[in-house]
Amino acid sequence: MSWKKFVLPLVLLCLWGLQEEGAQACSCFPIHPQQLYCQTDDVVIKAKVVGVMPGSQGVRTTKYNIKHITTFKGVKKLFADVYTGPNSAACGVTLTKGTDYLLVGKLQSDGTLHVSQCDFHEPWNSLSPAQKKLLSLYAEGCSCTIKSCFSLPCCMTGPTECLWTDFLPGKMGSRDHAQNFACIKSGNGCCAWYMGAVEFVKEGASN
Repeated sequence: MSWKKFVLPLVLLCLWGLQEEGAQACSCFPIHPQQLYCQTDDVVIKAKVVGVMPGSQGVRTTKYNIKHITTFKGVKKLFADVYTGPNSAACGVTLTKGTDYLLVGKLQSDGTLHVSQCDFHEPWNSLSPAQKKLLSLYAEGCSCTIKSCFSLPCCMTGPTECLWTDFLPGKMGSRDHAQNFACIKSGNGCCAWYMGAVEFVKEGASN
């Protein structure tokens, strides 16, 4: 029997495996924290992770036991657990026991709270002082639109837009807008970046 009869099926099998792996991979488009806050109808909380029950064969989720500290948005309920996918391919997140987190999660029909890689799940101590203050103001800008700017020129198409420029060359990784600004609607109906509890800033100014 010729070796060539084995090669083609093997190649096809490898290609099928790569396609399956790609189909199962988790990918998330970058979204400003305020957008995540505004687009979810569910829960935004501060919580400390106190335990974990990893997902295993036959168990489709990992369960983290939490101490619910503060509710910023959502149902008035104290959650004792938060669920996530069993691994990164299933969009599962890894949380550290003993760490306080800001969690943006989705409330399921059975009343459980779920968090994925595409949701916001940041250690509380990683938030800037400005961002901690802005949490109470995010809701005031939910009627605004945050428009991602990846290359210049970036143009607004209306007065209710804020340009998110953290992805411009030279600013990658700075997270300046994400950590220090909220897009808030002012009294005249226009939206602008608001820095902490200090002042409104004009589009493009030092950003």
